[in-house]
Formats: sequence, structure tokens, C-alpha cells
Amino acid sequence: MKRKFSDDATMDEIMHGSPAAIRVVLQHGLLCVGCPIASFHTVSDAAREHDLNADQLSADLQAAVESSHSD
Repeated sequence: MKRKFSDDATMDEIMHGSPAAIRVVLQHGLLCVGCPIASFHTVSDAAREHDLNADQLSADLQAAVESSHSD
């Protein structure tokens, strides 16, 4: 599976690049939308700060990014 975002992409970059990722962010209980820290936090940073599984969050975001790019 080819990644559509790099590991160092910020949550803000991911959400701007693929609006479908916003739903995933909200489903994981994150409030990155509108958060001033989203432009600094990577997926692993956000997962660590919110005590989430980084691999699962990344996989879910990846699926959303890929589905939005396949349309």
C-alpha cells in the first residue's frame, strides 16, 4: 500500500489534502479541526498526546486519503 501522506505530514496538511480524513479524525475523538496545534502535530504526535494507537489512526487516515483519491 503506497502512502499518500508522509510520516512527517501534519494533521492540518492531511486534513487539507484530503477532507475525507476529517471524518476519521473526529471518529477517533480528536478535535484537530480548528486546533492551532494541528499545524505542528504529526499523526504520531496526535496519537501520543491523546493516548491513541498511532498505527490504527494512521491506517484509518490512509484509507480515507486513498478512498478520496480514487474517486
